[in-house]
Amino acid sequence: MGKLIVVPTPIGNLGDMTFRAVEVLREADLILAEDTRTTSKLLKHYQISTPMKSHHMHNEHRALPGLVQEIRSGSTLALVSDAGTPAISDPGFLLVRACVEEGLQVESLPGATAFVPALVNSGLPNDRFVFEGFLPVKKGRQTRLQLLSQETRTIVLYESPHKLLKTLTQLVEFFGEDRPVSVSRELTKIHEETIRGSAGEVLAHYQEHPPKGEIVIVVGGSKQR
Repeated sequence: MGKLIVVPTPIGNLGDMTFRAVEVLREADLILAEDTRTTSKLLKHYQISTPMKSHHMHNEHRALPGLVQEIRSGSTLALVSDAGTPAISDPGFLLVRACVEEGLQVESLPGATAFVPALVNSGLPNDRFVFEGFLPVKKGRQTRLQLLSQETRTIVLYESPHKLLKTLTQLVEFFGEDRPVSVSRELTKIHEETIRGSAGEVLAHYQEHPPKGEIVIVVGGSKQR
């Protein structure tokens, strides 16, 4: 019987790929990629010739039965997302759950994920934290922010550059302008940057300096200093 192997890939710097991850991708029967164009660049860099198949949020539901059958028939499938660890704010959970429910072997390799370096870089307490991923776009967004404003643990959010100002504005509104905030962007890349300060200060910074790149927001918990 085959197995599913969840393989983290670099969030920016290709040198962050582990030796084991390269070996798994070379030896797998098939690589399931969120975007084959993105993953092909990684495979070319490491001279990996394993065939790929698209596996993303638009096709993962209908693809599940066929993939489960492939694994049951003896194939080893490696699952990757565009960057970071699959299933962490990326496709992957549904396939992992289906394999677990069918009694198929699942392995998850350790590796890159954006929120860990952002959390450590923030200087905010990280002994306990809550990872929220992306906030709801519309329905339930204000309710979620209201609830999070009372959270005492450090809060980690993902955000896109074109929505950062909106989110920071709402953090000031719901959390108060003095709440400590750290924004990390372009992690592991040449232009990596972390801006720390109060919610009001960080908002003012990005009003003057429009952000680019993928973003992680770390927010101090209620009553943290």
